Amino acid sequence: MTETRDPQAATNPTAPVIVWFRRDLRLGDNPALADAVRSGRPILPVYILDETDGLRAPGAASRWWLGKSLAQLAASLEALGSRLILRRGVAAVELMSIVRETGAARVVWNRLYDPGVTDRDAALKAALRADGVAAHSFNSGLLSEPWTVRNKAGEPFKVFSPFWRAAQAGLDLTQLHPAPGPLTAPALWPDSQRLETWNLQPTTPDWTGGFALWTPGETGAQTRLSTFLETGLAHYTDGRNIPAAEAVSRLSPHLHFGEISPRQIWAAVDTAIDARPALGRQADKFKAELGWREFSHSLLFHNPQMETRNFKAAFDAFPWRDDPVAFAAWTRGQTGYPMVDAGMRELWTTGFMHNRVRMLVASFLVKHLLIDWRKGEAWFWDTLLDADRANNAASWQWVAGSGADAAPYFRIFSPMGQGEKFDTDGRYVRRWVPELARLPDAVIHSPWTADPLILRAAGVTLGQTYPRPIVDHGFARERALQALSHTRV
Repeated sequence: MTETRDPQAATNPTAPVIVWFRRDLRLGDNPALADAVRSGRPILPVYILDETDGLRAPGAASRWWLGKSLAQLAASLEALGSRLILRRGVAAVELMSIVRETGAARVVWNRLYDPGVTDRDAALKAALRADGVAAHSFNSGLLSEPWTVRNKAGEPFKVFSPFWRAAQAGLDLTQLHPAPGPLTAPALWPDSQRLETWNLQPTTPDWTGGFALWTPGETGAQTRLSTFLETGLAHYTDGRNIPAAEAVSRLSPHLHFGEISPRQIWAAVDTAIDARPALGRQADKFKAELGWREFSHSLLFHNPQMETRNFKAAFDAFPWRDDPVAFAAWTRGQTGYPMVDAGMRELWTTGFMHNRVRMLVASFLVKHLLIDWRKGEAWFWDTLLDADRANNAASWQWVAGSGADAAPYFRIFSPMGQGEKFDTDGRYVRRWVPELARLPDAVIHSPWTADPLILRAAGVTLGQTYPRPIVDHGFARERALQALSHTRV
């Protein structure tokens, strides 16, 4: 490796700096890119699709988004006189190869905090430096580094509220990094693969028709943020619980892929508050959701087995059931509980599910069906456009009761009660479970209670046009409470 490297590269001003893009697919507020621009060297943008064993490969929905986002990033770089080099393979091997091919003097990237990735990146940084290549990483995707927010005893927090108070007290929200102007190209462009050869987009069949409502990429992220600030923020505190309302930001996929930074979102919210001070309460609630994201990443960083092991060991005694038929009904939105089915169908069609409904469908799987939360987490990983290792694991464990800050762990959501409270007029169910659209509001969340004449008038035949409940709610609740008694939390 050192034998083929130009020893003068470090002092050669034309030796390029490699910007290794990962989940930071944007030009604005990108610390690694900003550092590369400040170096005055030619810039070589690189993305590597690393599917190494031990690194969790993205699910099918995430692969779709990744492909679209990379195409948008490539176009943005081309507009600046640059290009995006694509490689597929082991990241360390590919980066070292590009360094040798181009005589690069420096490699910069923005940090990730996923299990397995942190150790890999540390080893890579050491190897680059040992080879005489400057290597630096930056915080880009979080408001605070996971290791910086600790309690007075120096330990990581296990409860959200004190975590968020401490995190906010230490926030450094200095001026954002502006998007760069034209980028200096290197004298030599290394070989690049073509994005379409990665087969990130499904073809036969193409099940992504419902994804048309999304616009992956940095521009789409900024548009989504602007729309939310104009139309959603003013109603956020209450509206965030109404699945049929347009009150949530839907920024989560953009955040996951780094098409927008949490610092950019925070700054934009503060600007909105300056213009409309009455939005302060709504803004604080919205910022707290960014806080939950930070908390989840802190939990996974300090508990790298959280994707596969109960955060609370007491839940290892929970008597999970193996029920493939019930699990299949859940995934297909055929449980017989309209609010649950609406959420699962929304997920399959659009790659997204409203957060209030996510809690309900997760609770139904874990507590009504007693199916292991890890099976639900895996399904979400494959079908969510915003699938994120930290958020996914922390949220599933929170609902299951096995996670951090999961009190009351014995809470069991009623599908009917959640529907009646948060989908009062049945708009959400009618959209995603159209076979029930003609039912009156009074029974749309519990069609099995409707008079046969009402069912007939609405064109509903239970067990044929729409399933009967796969489990009785009262029975399931008592069974779940009995199962939870084994955990002795």
